[in-house]
Amino acid sequence: MRPPKRSIQAVSTWVRRQPPKVKAFLAVISGMAALVLLRAIVHDHDNLFVAAESVHSIGICVLIYKLMKEKTCAGLSLKSQELTAIFLAARLYCSFVMEYDIHTLLDMATLATTLWVIYMIRFKLRSSYMEDKDNFAHYYVVVPCAVLALLVHPSTSHHIVNRIVWAFCVYLEAVSVLPQLRVMQNTKIVEPFTAHYVFALGVARFLSCAHWVLQVLDSRGHLLVALGYGLWPSMVLISEIVQTFILADFCYYYVKSVFGGQLVLRLPSGVV
Repeated sequence: MRPPKRSIQAVSTWVRRQPPKVKAFLAVISGMAALVLLRAIVHDHDNLFVAAESVHSIGICVLIYKLMKEKTCAGLSLKSQELTAIFLAARLYCSFVMEYDIHTLLDMATLATTLWVIYMIRFKLRSSYMEDKDNFAHYYVVVPCAVLALLVHPSTSHHIVNRIVWAFCVYLEAVSVLPQLRVMQNTKIVEPFTAHYVFALGVARFLSCAHWVLQVLDSRGHLLVALGYGLWPSMVLISEIVQTFILADFCYYYVKSVFGGQLVLRLPSGVV
């Protein structure tokens, strides 16, 4: 077992010493390699979206276990949970008035559990909430997303309000994890259950992004045309990619920590 660990440590040390541009290049190459692999082994790419929702559900289950068994919400961002509830509520509204399907039921379940987590942090476990560390203001993400939704939204036949709400939930979902990353940046030490939860979000974001990218490739770009015209189709794809890269750095250190046998994740300065 020692040689593989030494090899992984050697590779991680080499990557850590590289300048930011090289790290970004390596991240892009790794992402493209993963997409090629997924395209080869997953024939029905719709399964990637189902897998993304399943991984997200696993992350929420880990979070619920932490709150119920450990009786603490230390290291969790209430603001990230509130932003998640906002975009889920917006997406549910759009599902009911635009295209009701099985994903609507999944979103309802996710929203219900998210509201339960918010309730636990706000009331039951308030004493362990790190309010001073959770200092990323809501309006830093809500206002820009709302403005962007007014400017760039779907060009479908639905009512203009519904189209703007749809765009808003897409943009907000892409950046809703930022307050959670700020909490981890402020504490520098991430306990296991919080790390598992955020890693699950990262995996779910990547699978969702892979679903969209591969669907676009399979349809030879026709999927983007089906979403409408103008900037909106490109913004949907960009939002998926942004979600993935926001969490990429954390996922790298998470995997490095797991292979190193560390139970507590310690983040160096500048991460997330």
